[in-house]
Amino acid sequence: MSTLEEIVGRLLTEQGLTIAVAESCTGGLIAHRLTNVPGSSAYFIGGVVAYSNRVKERVLEVSRETLSVYGAVSEETAREMARGARRLFDTDVAISATGIAGPTGGTPQKPVGLAYVALAAQDLERCEQHLRHGRRVRNKWQASEAALEMLREYLEARRS
Repeated sequence: MSTLEEIVGRLLTEQGLTIAVAESCTGGLIAHRLTNVPGSSAYFIGGVVAYSNRVKERVLEVSRETLSVYGAVSEETAREMARGARRLFDTDVAISATGIAGPTGGTPQKPVGLAYVALAAQDLERCEQHLRHGRRVRNKWQASEAALEMLREYLEARRS
């Protein structure tokens, strides 16, 4: 049985597409999982772990206004992170993740386990909100899983 990263790797290869990632709460886990697949250098171009807002602004070009109005953990920021990674690495598609892994840092409005994952491509932009109730490592894993699943759905829809 293939892993999710092997499935998306096969789909990216079949379609001749390249990918980049922009990660915050997952701390590089998405890039790690994608590059665990032999041959991933054919489609994985690069990634940014933008843990601080300064890096989100300077490297990924997330607007200061977005961060000020909506916060680092928001749909708007996740979308801008994905767009920024796609632009920075000049790829066909990019995925991003931003959230609160825990165990601290949550608020009633943005609890621990909240994550936004986004995808940016020429023909589609999409963002999803996820709320998990696990511990830090589990929340990071689930956010990476959600981002890769979003990527898989996009790539399978392109095949149809």
